[in-house]
Amino acid sequence: MVKGSSAKKQMVQQLYSNLQHLLGAIDENIAIRKFSDKIEVVTPVTALEEVRNTLLHTPGIEQVLEALQIDNMDSLEKIKEKVCEIAAPTIEGKSFVVRAKRTGSHPFNSSEMERVIGGYTLAHSNAAGVDLHEPEETVRIELINNQLNIITDKHIGLGGFPIGTQGDVLSLMSGGFDSTVASYLTMKRGIKTHFIFFNLGGAAHEIGVKQVSLYLWSRYGASHPVKFISVPFDAVVEEIFRSTAETYMGVTLKRLMLMAAEKIANDMDIDALVTGESVAQVSSQTLRNLALIDQVTNKLVLRPLATFNKPDIIDIATKIGTRYFAENMPEYCGVISKNPIIHGSYKRMEKEAKRFDYTVLEKAVEDAVSIDVRDIVNDVNKTASVEVVHDLSSGDYTVIDIRADSPCIQTECESIQIPFHKLKTEFKKLPQDREYLLYCDKGIMSQLHAQYLRDSEKRENVRVYRP
Repeated sequence: MVKGSSAKKQMVQQLYSNLQHLLGAIDENIAIRKFSDKIEVVTPVTALEEVRNTLLHTPGIEQVLEALQIDNMDSLEKIKEKVCEIAAPTIEGKSFVVRAKRTGSHPFNSSEMERVIGGYTLAHSNAAGVDLHEPEETVRIELINNQLNIITDKHIGLGGFPIGTQGDVLSLMSGGFDSTVASYLTMKRGIKTHFIFFNLGGAAHEIGVKQVSLYLWSRYGASHPVKFISVPFDAVVEEIFRSTAETYMGVTLKRLMLMAAEKIANDMDIDALVTGESVAQVSSQTLRNLALIDQVTNKLVLRPLATFNKPDIIDIATKIGTRYFAENMPEYCGVISKNPIIHGSYKRMEKEAKRFDYTVLEKAVEDAVSIDVRDIVNDVNKTASVEVVHDLSSGDYTVIDIRADSPCIQTECESIQIPFHKLKTEFKKLPQDREYLLYCDKGIMSQLHAQYLRDSEKRENVRVYRP
């Protein structure tokens, strides 16, 4: 998909470096070899699943072929026997065809390989027959000198470009459907994506956004460290209420977010901002209002979702694993106009902007906190406002395992499982005269939902369990 050969070489080299970092953390025995048109990863079988998962979530990989690799295949006789041995169970009762690629010096060509191997396999298996045009199974092999690769599976990768080839952006994150999907799309495109969050007054919301940012980074962008910046915006919201006409509050808030993001991006030497805005999805996202919002920044503003429909955005969120985060994200946005302007006026916007006290915005930027995304777990646990219980013998507790995809934790006290995305509805059905401890792997989701239950549901009988 890249026109220039030099650009392609640069991207292959970057992908090679990214994979060295990602796969080296899995198993030091994994070998990575770079070729002109592919990268070969040789992994122990014990690490296969984790390696496959990493490759399928790494930007820049178009497809992944899984292969069994056999050395010392120095004759067609050895090759046909080995291919038949491995392929026979797969093609039983089915039509098949053999497709071969060959590199190196051999006394036979690729067509002869296909013919000999196909004939031998047909004679020594329970296949239904050979079909050259519409086979039910294709047996794919590659012979590189005396090394035989038998392709056992094929997967479609993320595509896009390797992270590290397209520069950096600063993504405005609310933790909802749109901002998380927009961030994923920039990461997929090979852009190193940092996260900025504007806290409008909720501790639980910040924990939630940190959790989903960590999830996105660890799943799709872990080859490069990025920053998570939190900007306290509650005083900015107060100033909006004091100075701004109600109909212009929503647009004003977005303008101030871009202004703050620009200042922080300048300090980080970042040229572009990312938002999850989609044309006409809400009142502040009409073409005129987006133009009013963009007036305040000289940065390039990327809007990957500009023409997406909401169901399409939700489908992507489901696919990449951020849907449950978005559906359960606490929101603390008090800037909601009753009669928001849809087609704002440039002159009126200029008047509204002059009434705002920008020293409040400068103070918010000054008080912004930046951490390495890799430190989010320790940061959340260090600053957690919900009490953490380590010793179950210290009280009469019920542990609620809120993980969605793991067996329920076994403890010496009563343990039940309620996936985090069902907690809001299911918790109220439990007896409220008991003490509950929420449990998850790293303590972030449990902090988030314990905080939510305390803040929004007024439940004081909830804490966090960390063994």
